[in-house]
Amino acid sequence: MKRKSAVNRVLLALTGAVLLGAGLLILAGGFDLYRRWHLTAAEGWPTTPRDVLLRDADRTRWTGEGWWWPAVIAALAIVLLLALWWLLTQLRRRHPGRIPLGGPPDLASVELRESALGDVLAADARQQPGVRRARARMDGSPGHPVAHLHLTLDPDGEPGPVLEGLCDGPLERARQSTGRTRLPAWAQLQVAPHKAHRAE
Repeated sequence: MKRKSAVNRVLLALTGAVLLGAGLLILAGGFDLYRRWHLTAAEGWPTTPRDVLLRDADRTRWTGEGWWWPAVIAALAIVLLLALWWLLTQLRRRHPGRIPLGGPPDLASVELRESALGDVLAADARQQPGVRRARARMDGSPGHPVAHLHLTLDPDGEPGPVLEGLCDGPLERARQSTGRTRLPAWAQLQVAPHKAHRAE
């Protein structure tokens, strides 16, 4: 799982858990479940349908203080900035799009679509011994692309030789064809399930 995706899922899960828990506790007070089931709620929490979450005294406790409104505005500004930062990170392009080719000067303006390079890399990887299926995609920036490969090995395939062949074959050819000195890659391997054998 990519780091950005993991952070998004954790933040959404925490936010959802907090909102769901608070909502259920407030609903319990609204349906008078604390009294019916003889439950004890936290002090100041609404426990009957007539209670409110924030009483007038709580809402106006610090409004007369000189620090109150600057603190509220600063807190809201921080929340707004964090929300905008999160939104911009989601909109930022995570794929290279078009990858410029290196090598001789006459190729300086030639670009290769990331999907074309990924398709060729996957097709080349499928030709390796012990590989049943292969998928590839490119991540990173145009100047620093990173290959991500998902390989399904034959039931008797060995990861060591497959990885060695992948580095010396498809990845090396992709690096040379794009004129790059290096092409980082991540490989995820899984083994195809064995077919059931009938016992005689």
